[in-house]
Amino acid sequence: MSGETKLRLLQAEDIPSALELSTEAGWNQTADDWRMLIDLAPESCLAIEVDGELATTTTLLCYGKRLAWVGMVLTRIKFRGQGLARQLLSEVLKLADRMNIETVKLDATDQGRPLYEKLGFRSEQPVERWARAGKGSTIEFDARSELLSAEQLGADQEAFGVERAQFLRKLAIRNFPLVVGKSYLLARSGNRTAYLGPCISADKDIARSLIHRCLQRTAAAISWDLLKQNRNAEAIAKDLGFTPQRYLTRMVRGKDLRGREESVYALGGFEFG
Repeated sequence: MSGETKLRLLQAEDIPSALELSTEAGWNQTADDWRMLIDLAPESCLAIEVDGELATTTTLLCYGKRLAWVGMVLTRIKFRGQGLARQLLSEVLKLADRMNIETVKLDATDQGRPLYEKLGFRSEQPVERWARAGKGSTIEFDARSELLSAEQLGADQEAFGVERAQFLRKLAIRNFPLVVGKSYLLARSGNRTAYLGPCISADKDIARSLIHRCLQRTAAAISWDLLKQNRNAEAIAKDLGFTPQRYLTRMVRGKDLRGREESVYALGGFEFG
């Protein structure tokens, strides 16, 4: 390895360089996504710089002490093959252990899965990204929509397995949610496509209605991440013209932790869970 390396926290001023990394990898995150991660987890978003240049990132978003989510495992192309990502992942997991986090999860590509297995992760379930063609990557909901209520946040906690109200409230500021009773759907603009999710509902018909309402409000291309085991979500995606694009594996380290996954119709994103 050539050059002087430095492991440090990811900072707000790194956002432009971090966005270059995710864009170089063909990922969909925006500067707002990076900013939200750093705001939510200022002490556990890590980076390695080489000769002053951002080379590798990994984020650890903690939902209390019960769960933390690993995301944004990225290395700039010219620095790949030097073991930087493995080094940073090891540091993130040491940090999770020092914080006494009970469960750590991530969504792994087939390429990344062997590394995660060596670091103590095991497979939990398949995750798929579905997509629908369109124009642009911007999505906006009616500003008159409601904010998330305590009932909706409670339903989310039951479905996701832990409380994540701070994340959802920050996401809702960017684009007001669509809601029916305890069910809700959030969506946001992306770098390459708009992004649908998270969506939580105990009723498949309400979930379909929320997703259909979302699609009626935009002509943008849309990405939608779902749990393969939720057959109702998969059926809705097919009916609404989505097709599978990427196949990942949700992996877990530590205690098993599952919520009411039949109520999870769209994930929050590979970096958020």
